[in-house]
Amino acid sequence: MTTEIHPLLEQKEWRFVDHSRLGLEFSALQSFAYDDTFCTSVGAGKSAPVVRVWVHKPTVVLGIQDGRLPYLDEGIHFLEQLGFQTIIRNSGGLAVILDEEILNVSLIWPEGKGIEINRGYEAMWQLVQLTMRTGGFHVPIEAREIVGSYCPGSFDLSIDNKKFAGISQRRLRGGVAVQIYLCVAASGSKRAEIIKEFYERALQGINTKFSYPKIIPATMASLSELLHTDITTNQMKNYLLEALQNIGEPRTPIRPSTSLNEYEQELFHYHYERLLKRNFM
Repeated sequence: MTTEIHPLLEQKEWRFVDHSRLGLEFSALQSFAYDDTFCTSVGAGKSAPVVRVWVHKPTVVLGIQDGRLPYLDEGIHFLEQLGFQTIIRNSGGLAVILDEEILNVSLIWPEGKGIEINRGYEAMWQLVQLTMRTGGFHVPIEAREIVGSYCPGSFDLSIDNKKFAGISQRRLRGGVAVQIYLCVAASGSKRAEIIKEFYERALQGINTKFSYPKIIPATMASLSELLHTDITTNQMKNYLLEALQNIGEPRTPIRPSTSLNEYEQELFHYHYERLLKRNFM
């Protein structure tokens, strides 16, 4: 990795929103409403750039294309039997798993800085590399599609050809949100087995216009498995904050934010209602 810091990581300050514990008490739908709220707020100049970390109880987040699966109800029933909630997010991508040992991170900037799609992905990729180095893990992390993983994309993050993270991006009202899920602990391949079975039950061999992924569970693993050591989501959160704080001279201020400002409160209710309608129409 080049030692030159990506310009998008060099901010005058970051507004830090910690939902790594609070998120266990609310639906993942609210998480996506929060990110849309911050995206709009940052885009309007009502907030500094945001870094938000979030963790949820077992949930399978479906993409828009997943909502068109021919036997979706049977797939969802299978997931519910395993104890998963299911939601459909308001952006692209395909099915991913959230649970207590997966750390999600959102970086949110104003789009006015001319953020091309790959620039946002590259900034998140570098942040993960800096985070791992801060934790004392000096391992090469590749960014390329891992065929056979769930929700594959050109910026899948992998170690030794095994995917442990996926990155997505959403643009809304002048803001850009780049989101990543980091499989920190437990079995990556077991999570992939669940998504593989979901697709098999939701497709049942039907040929569809959209090509859903053929999942090979062995292509996925958690960081704890790949690094042969126990890591927690809380440790990863702390490494990430330290990495961000150490960018630049003087050190970048990280401003904790425990609540929405007045402008954002109304926005949150609007975005949350939109997500509820998408999921419960």
